[in-house]
Amino acid sequence: MSNTESLQLFEDQPIRSAWDEEAEEWYFSIVDVVGVLTEQPDARHASTYWAVLKKRLNEEGASELLTNCKQLKLKASDGKRRATDVANTEQLLRIIQSIPSKKAEPFKLWLAQVGRERIEETLDPELIVDRLVSTYERRGYTREWINQRLQAISARKELTDEWKDRGVQQGKEYAILTDELTRAWSGMTTRQYKNLKGLKKESLRDNMSTTELTLNQLAEVATRELSQEEQPVGFDANKRVAQAGGSVAGNARKDLEQRLGRPVITSQNASPLNHVVTQMIEASVATADEENADK
Repeated sequence: MSNTESLQLFEDQPIRSAWDEEAEEWYFSIVDVVGVLTEQPDARHASTYWAVLKKRLNEEGASELLTNCKQLKLKASDGKRRATDVANTEQLLRIIQSIPSKKAEPFKLWLAQVGRERIEETLDPELIVDRLVSTYERRGYTREWINQRLQAISARKELTDEWKDRGVQQGKEYAILTDELTRAWSGMTTRQYKNLKGLKKESLRDNMSTTELTLNQLAEVATRELSQEEQPVGFDANKRVAQAGGSVAGNARKDLEQRLGRPVITSQNASPLNHVVTQMIEASVATADEENADK
């Protein structure tokens, strides 16, 4: 099963999902759906509810349904990937019938909309951008910030494409290079940067100011340009280029801070910036790689 992991939002609640390229259908985390429909306080309670529901469905003769449900490794709230029960739309509709919830009907409509949007976006990729802009606007981000964020997403994708061409392995190596790049321009690893802002599983970029986004984008653009010029081979060579590219933005940051007389890296996250913190659906506009490297 070739799939691309994503986050879908139902009433601002994240539903972990994966798009099966071969079957051309969505698979959704059953625990996430159960948690939303039954308004569970956390993932642990949602998992318990699903375990009880599975037992009941089995007793009702729905063993075939449960057998056909797949398991995929999806990212949990702690950032680790764990085997997770998933269901396609048809299977999920059958499960929803067994859950007493006032949100059942709205969720069914949401499922249909998600499927339709995927087809429309395949035919017209510009719709992906329109939907992303609309999602950010609903969360209170300014137009200036949104424009910068979209440019940053594009720059990130161009950099990961360059890394891929240079033989860098997706996942862990992308994350290490991102750490080196981030440290070079900000003086902190990605984890330290998120700790400064009081973040756990939230996206770091979604909690950066416009200036921070700009500097991070400069680091990634500089790294890509240097890579294209030097054509590094192997992980260690790409690591040195990432450090050099990050240093370009690091020097720009220090110069700006000297002129302003204050730091430009802030502990503020999206909340004090008058935004609502949420994980955004970036796999729709890039790949799951950015999300892996963001952690």
